[in-house]
Amino acid sequence: MARTKAPEELANFTSAELVEDFHRACLSRSIDDRQITLQRQGKVFFQISGAGHEALLLGLARDLRAGYDWFFPYYRDQALMLGLGMSPYQILLQAVGSSECPASGGRQMPSHWGDRSMNVFTTSSPTGSQCLPAVGCAEGGRYLNAHPEITDAPSHPDEVTYMSIGEGATSEGEFWESLNTTCTLKLPMLYVVADNGFAISVPAKDQQPGPISDLVSGFPGLRIEKVDGCDYAAVRTLSADVVAGIRRGDGPALIHATVTRPYSHSGQDTQSKYRTKAELEQEAERDPIRRMEQTLIQEKVLTEAEALEIRDEAKRAVAAAAKEALAAERPDPQSVTKNVYVLPNIDPDAEKADTGDGEVVPMGGTGGAVNLALKELMAADPRIRVFGEDVADAPQDVLDEVDGKGGVFGTTHGLQRLFGADRCFNTPLAEANIVGRAVGQAARGLRPAPEIQFFDYIWPAMTQIKSEAATIRWRSNGAYTCPMVLRVPIGGYLKGGSIWHSQSGESIFTHVPGLIVMFPSRARDAAGMLRTAFQCEDPVLFLEHKHLIRQAYGSDPYPSEGYMIPLGRGDYVTRGSDLTIVTYGATVEKSRQAAEQLDASVEIIDLRYLIPWDKELVAESVARTGRVLVVHEDIVTSGFGAEVSAWIAENLFDHLDAPVTRHGALDTHVAYEPTLEEVTLPSPDRIAEAARKVLAY
Repeated sequence: MARTKAPEELANFTSAELVEDFHRACLSRSIDDRQITLQRQGKVFFQISGAGHEALLLGLARDLRAGYDWFFPYYRDQALMLGLGMSPYQILLQAVGSSECPASGGRQMPSHWGDRSMNVFTTSSPTGSQCLPAVGCAEGGRYLNAHPEITDAPSHPDEVTYMSIGEGATSEGEFWESLNTTCTLKLPMLYVVADNGFAISVPAKDQQPGPISDLVSGFPGLRIEKVDGCDYAAVRTLSADVVAGIRRGDGPALIHATVTRPYSHSGQDTQSKYRTKAELEQEAERDPIRRMEQTLIQEKVLTEAEALEIRDEAKRAVAAAAKEALAAERPDPQSVTKNVYVLPNIDPDAEKADTGDGEVVPMGGTGGAVNLALKELMAADPRIRVFGEDVADAPQDVLDEVDGKGGVFGTTHGLQRLFGADRCFNTPLAEANIVGRAVGQAARGLRPAPEIQFFDYIWPAMTQIKSEAATIRWRSNGAYTCPMVLRVPIGGYLKGGSIWHSQSGESIFTHVPGLIVMFPSRARDAAGMLRTAFQCEDPVLFLEHKHLIRQAYGSDPYPSEGYMIPLGRGDYVTRGSDLTIVTYGATVEKSRQAAEQLDASVEIIDLRYLIPWDKELVAESVARTGRVLVVHEDIVTSGFGAEVSAWIAENLFDHLDAPVTRHGALDTHVAYEPTLEEVTLPSPDRIAEAARKVLAY
């Protein structure tokens, strides 16, 4: 049963608050109306309204604190933004695409909120994708409160993380994954489900088998409340109690609020095509602004004339704000490529810092270069947290009795023992959960280092990687960044790994603007590149080839402190004059073995970094050799070699004495049986055969 409050309980609130929120509700509706008009005039290019949600959001805003709590809103939360202190002018700056818009500088559609000063996290469009970053934000705040030595990331013991969502988006799996972790960790999260009955044109009855407040009832520790979101007094009363409970440490709460949607889903939608006139007329009777006005007049807080004047004043204020916004500066076209990612400031000579007298270690595994680098980096920076499936050593109560796991390859072994269970810990078996929580922690100024156990299982996290992490700097115009290092074992040559443990596919991620991609082939590089990765303020995909983890030929003395490899710098493996082989990962060694079969002088380049990659080094080599073969383990079609080859053809054509050639895996999946795997992936013999054809041209 929805909670409601009788009109006389308005006496719990001051007249000034009631009038102010009525005014804000009118402002919000006037903004919607003005945007619809401007879109018809071609001055606004997209419109989606918050109409029908005003009473709910303004009632909640009274108990939430801008710049203190954290906010992960969705696109109908316009009235919440006004309640937190955003002005109509700021909202309309986004609608017209002004460079002065604080949310994105003209990069995002209207109603994609963001304001660093208010702790409103930059909003993305995929429905429900904000749920997991919100969880990461809440757990990040808790971690910061437990670590006062981290002074550059403010937090508060009683802060609340607000996350809102439409009832349609609760069908998304990431909503349920977020509740799983929220309730497991008893986080200070406020979920607000604004239920207007429709996901665009799909009614709620076609979305789920019952009300969302019923469906989530099995989550232990989750307070669940249902309220008439059109009843301002009911929302105010419930909100005060729920938010106070979260601040006390009672754990998460979910408010299921029924609201209306008097306008179509967006300017591109016409709801009269799927909703009857009678239905819309009936819904209009529940309009929250109309109900607020009637109640305030009934309770003699306002007269009819005063209420009308507030409505008219809101329209005038919004009209003036729209005029000002339309005159505001538009973005410089040359600025569109800014804030995709920013290179860290690494000493160009940092790669020369290695003395070469460290202990010889393999690239991965227990005691390997990645393991040692993580220990070194975590000791120096308490903001770094390592988490994922099986990355911890063991449950705390048995840790003294067992050796510990530390990941399926042992690469994170010992981190929990050294740094504690709040800095190295296991997560649910849910890849989106792992990455999404990292996004939220990064928003709080931490340096999360999540691990996806196998590259072959990274795909459930794709929305969090591509749509969330990689777009954050750009979509917020630099207001927010995502300093996350996502470690992922990748690749084949395993014998028995099959399709589910042996695939490559790095080119899919090099196609994502804003994502830095690293792919070391040996121990020294892995350590130097990982040190660089944690200097980045943007998301890094750090690929660790499974076959190379313990190979003797990839072992090196562990590099000296200060040794780093500047971002985007490749390296010569061998020098030569007849042919350049450009490669990376496991095919570096395969190419070296192939070169030994050739009666030619072969130069091999290990790119190491794929985004950004070392064009200057490749150009220098190809200008001398005149012939180039690009080799990688991934399939040939649309592999990263296609990008390298195309760039060489476009920019180095005058230096070429033969066509640019690619060699990679067959366009199929990696099979279980060893002879099938062997014929699928590049081998030294087949690389040598491809090289001979280039040399003979």
